Amino acid sequence: MATDGTILVAGDTLIDFLPDQPGPPHEAGGYTPNFGGSAANVALGLDRLGVSPLFWTRLADDDFGGFLREHLYASSIPKTYLIRDQEARTTLAVVSHDANGDRSFTFYRDGGADTRMLAGTIPDSTLADTAWVHTTGVTLSVEPSRSATLDLQERATEPTTVSLDPNWRPEMWHSRQEYAAVIRGALGNVDVVKATEDDLAPAGFDTEDRRELIEAVAALGPHTVILTLGSEGAVCFGSEQSPIPGFVQHSGYEVETVDSTGAGDVFLAGFIASMTSGVRDPERLLGLANAAGAVATTKPGAVSALTGLEEIRNFHNEIPWE
Repeated sequence: MATDGTILVAGDTLIDFLPDQPGPPHEAGGYTPNFGGSAANVALGLDRLGVSPLFWTRLADDDFGGFLREHLYASSIPKTYLIRDQEARTTLAVVSHDANGDRSFTFYRDGGADTRMLAGTIPDSTLADTAWVHTTGVTLSVEPSRSATLDLQERATEPTTVSLDPNWRPEMWHSRQEYAAVIRGALGNVDVVKATEDDLAPAGFDTEDRRELIEAVAALGPHTVILTLGSEGAVCFGSEQSPIPGFVQHSGYEVETVDSTGAGDVFLAGFIASMTSGVRDPERLLGLANAAGAVATTKPGAVSALTGLEEIRNFHNEIPWE
């Protein structure tokens, strides 16, 4: 099993207000607060897979921040970089669902703790003992968290594997042009990208040919690019520098989808857990990652359905990081 500190996740922790039923707000029936945040979902997903990471995030000192801290403190994630911010508020995301479980977000983020990350919080000595650093486009969308994330990526690029999920959320950015410039500029210090087609199009990667799309991203620096396709599964491309060279597709698994919020984050947790445990078979990597992502869609909330390894065993009997 990977030990504490071999993986570092950096980024946002926030509240997802999930509707009681699909439809616009006036038909939702009510909203329930859930643990959320792109980076937080990856971190807690890794913990529930038995691969507890370090997690660098900021948590407001309000009631919602207390709710988030309770979830993190109940996990095996060390408290070292769970920074308490007494001057911030907790970012809120109100989620709307359609009949298929697909969602849209409205963010309430001014003064949010996730916007206030500070460069230099993670020392070089920690990075020297870290195998993988995961970052998110959420904290790249606003200062000072943008500079903090770019600083971490730059310092981590030599000693570790650095991954990025762009997480295109239009309300978080001033413009598509800003998003494209920042994301494309960051790729030179990134080894692994996990994205959707909707994440990549506004960053200037606009082609309907998926292989061309992935190779265009890889041309800017990353040696491995994973494109998640929802119910169609995922595809992965590795350049000659990648531990998993070549192009492979996995069709995913059929489950009854209740809520797709955070499924891509939990997919990525499964992928990172597999990679850091030494798996180098691309089909197996995508299979394990798709299994984790599929489980995440079966209950409301990003990580509610993933309580351990038993759910993954419904798809894979052998868990490589046990």
